[in-house]
Amino acid sequence: MNGETNKEKRKLLKTYGWIGLALILFAEGALLLHRQGFACAHTLSTWTTPLCWAGYLLFIDSIIYRIKGNSLIYNRRKEFFIQIPLSIAFWAMFEVYNYHLHNWEYLGLPKDNLLLCIGLITAYGSIMPGLFLTHELLESLHLFDKFKITKLNVDNKVVYGGIVLGFLFVMFPLLVDESIAIYLFGLVWTGFVLIFDPIVYSSRGESLLKDLEDGKLARILSLFTAGLICGVLWEFWNYWSATKWVYTAPFTQEIKIFEMPLIGFLGFAPFAWEYFAFYSFCKIFVKKD
Repeated sequence: MNGETNKEKRKLLKTYGWIGLALILFAEGALLLHRQGFACAHTLSTWTTPLCWAGYLLFIDSIIYRIKGNSLIYNRRKEFFIQIPLSIAFWAMFEVYNYHLHNWEYLGLPKDNLLLCIGLITAYGSIMPGLFLTHELLESLHLFDKFKITKLNVDNKVVYGGIVLGFLFVMFPLLVDESIAIYLFGLVWTGFVLIFDPIVYSSRGESLLKDLEDGKLARILSLFTAGLICGVLWEFWNYWSATKWVYTAPFTQEIKIFEMPLIGFLGFAPFAWEYFAFYSFCKIFVKKD
């Protein structure tokens, strides 16, 4: 009887899901008014990314709860609130790299330092939850469950070789001249996977290497797809925003989708793997009850 009641409750989205959808529509409406010349909408249009991503998190989480009866924001809020500062910390590392690689820059940032900090924290803090919620939704739909490969033999050569190669990937761009480093962000976009994931595997945490050892591709493919989905949404909402980022990397600048050079979209998939590997790495230091 109780199970039937729970199913009935899950037939409709949670209230916060509708609030999330309303936030997205509100932000999009402000953008439209801004583009039509309404000065009153300018301030709101600077908050497109934070508003849309806050709305996206709420909306997707409510869909996941409707499907599974369990979700990050509704049932696992402690995990959600841990992800936010970790998301900010990990992205800050990429910002440090960008000082040397000069692959993007920001336009129209608020001049007030408090508003700037609020906007950056909100935007950067949504990256990890956004990726993981999209991944969880894809997993709950079982789209990739049937994808298998020959089991990978993971030995010490694979583990230590991955760590060494990852270390070279993340260090080399910092050791060369900026004129060369600007071409090397792909190494950074993949290097941290090679460092963190073998360590997590060796610590018996949740790792992509373990999935390959078991011949499973579901999580790898769902993270890959989640990275692409989030990448398209990031670029879509960024393109019309008054506060935005633009890319200065010398790759296919003449062929763009929104502000992103076409080849740049290839980076979003391993970017999701990196966030997963980093989060799994952090989790191995948490004592289980």
